[in-house]
Amino acid sequence: MNASKPIDAITLELIKGAVQSARREMEALIDRTSMSPFIREKKDYFTAIFDARGQLVVSTAMTLAAGNLIDCVFERYPADTMQPGDLYIYNDSYGSKGAVSHNNDMVFIQPIYAAGRLIGFTEGWGHLWDIGGMVPGSISPAATDVFQEGIVIPPTRVLREGVWNDELIAVFMRNTRFPTMVKGDFSALTAAVQLGRRRMEDIAAQFGADVVETAFAAIINETERATRAAVEKSIPDGRFSFRDWIDGDCVTDASYSVAVTLEKQSGKLDFDFSLTDDQAKGAINFIMDPAVPKGILGLYLTSREPGILPNAGYRRAMGDVTIRPGSLLAPREPAPLGMRSHSVMRVNSSIFAALAKATGGDAAAASAVYVLYYLRSLHKQTGKLDLCIEGLAVGFGARPFGDGIDAVYYVAQKNYPVEFAEMEFGVQIEGYAMHIDSGGPGRWRGGMGIVRDLRIIADEAVIGVRMDNIKFPAFGVANGMGGRAGRITVNPGRSDERLLKPLSDGNVLKKGDVVRIMTSGGGGWGSPLERPAAQVRDDVLDGFVSAQSARDDYGVVLTDDLIEIDEPATAALRAKLSEQKRGMFHRHGYFDDAEAPLQERIG
Repeated sequence: MNASKPIDAITLELIKGAVQSARREMEALIDRTSMSPFIREKKDYFTAIFDARGQLVVSTAMTLAAGNLIDCVFERYPADTMQPGDLYIYNDSYGSKGAVSHNNDMVFIQPIYAAGRLIGFTEGWGHLWDIGGMVPGSISPAATDVFQEGIVIPPTRVLREGVWNDELIAVFMRNTRFPTMVKGDFSALTAAVQLGRRRMEDIAAQFGADVVETAFAAIINETERATRAAVEKSIPDGRFSFRDWIDGDCVTDASYSVAVTLEKQSGKLDFDFSLTDDQAKGAINFIMDPAVPKGILGLYLTSREPGILPNAGYRRAMGDVTIRPGSLLAPREPAPLGMRSHSVMRVNSSIFAALAKATGGDAAAASAVYVLYYLRSLHKQTGKLDLCIEGLAVGFGARPFGDGIDAVYYVAQKNYPVEFAEMEFGVQIEGYAMHIDSGGPGRWRGGMGIVRDLRIIADEAVIGVRMDNIKFPAFGVANGMGGRAGRITVNPGRSDERLLKPLSDGNVLKKGDVVRIMTSGGGGWGSPLERPAAQVRDDVLDGFVSAQSARDDYGVVLTDDLIEIDEPATAALRAKLSEQKRGMFHRHGYFDDAEAPLQERIG
């Protein structure tokens, strides 16, 4: 390796573009050849390329929610024992120290060789449809043990010099209720990392292995330099703390919190999560690698820097991360992990709230946690078991420069098209719309949640649901208001109407029942009284904001036809509303004191 040799800017950009193209081609292959709804339709897969030391070079942004994906492979298979063509897989969250965050995500790793030496790795992971466990789909909100969430595979070499470890693969496939589908996804992910490896071999043949290695180091260094500069420019010296809350864990009645303190001194930025609550009995635990909070903040701080890629430079640019063992972010095995996204989002929101304190509000408001339902239905005549696991979009937090994103699922993924859902599962989609007024009012409005109506057409069905931000809606920033909560109703408007617990499983449904799922919205940014009245009117006409919210929250009075703005009445109402108390952070119904210290609460 000759990574210290300088590389000219043109060559660097050519290699950077080629490597990104290789990674995108890996994704395209997964997209076109996978079989399960989660991967093929919902796009729950990620790809990345690493250098020979296992440092992330090029990835999708969401790969940053994981730890270092290669380190746990090195622990069992040192680099000098690897061979060209080897393939390694794992889904062991505890064994990988959080590199992968729950059992359904299977990681595929293949080494890249050029000029007779290891120069890097291609990686792909996908959420496999079912890997055993207590329920079809492997994830249940009611899980209390990680082993109830499916089979666990430690880092294992499944392909050695062209020979497959057929015995291991047979054992794994015997532990899924849908072996044909899972085998198809296994093949798609294998083909993707092999394609990426071949493309990287081509790049190394064109530019030379030394030059590619130098480019890898330069790409990471670019991100590190940009992140250090952004931290120094954006965050003043001091200590800034915040605690955000998760509604519950499904198993107990308790709520849980994630707490962070950002401390910056002399150019060094540290993260302290030690006051986060103890691990939960339910599945909201998250094994957080120290790279995760650095990636969250680094991605935000460099998001407007052209050419800066999300990679290991974030980790190198920031200081220490303190995580207390036995807490929600460092659970002890065998604590369940299937709903870890609830804690991931609170890590995200707490960091941004602390940043808002540091910058006087120059940070995004909180986003709602995406919603999932698990519908297991049976057709008596055919005996067919249908499994529908669908992720539903929510509203994301408004930003200091724009509205929050409406109806978004987990940043990079998609919902099921209505036609697909009706063709594949025992449901009929009878409604799909925006959840009016769900976005937190603000100068910049919080993103909107959605409403999805499902009619059960199977003879029998059981549904599990996971919805958050009910007790603790996504908060607004800088006088912006919190997002509105969602809810889940069976048979709305009928005599047998009932609400489902937002975190629950085992809810029995019958043929003809309608389930209405209304998801939560993101927090607003800035005072809603500063949103231009014409923009509020447009929101009303678009069905995002009701006329009542326009009046009560934004102080905008419209004529009966909603077309014109009553200018005198609007001016008078806004003057009256401006006298009411405001604060830095707001949840629907109350304001938080921005100056309140972080209260110690452990357990």
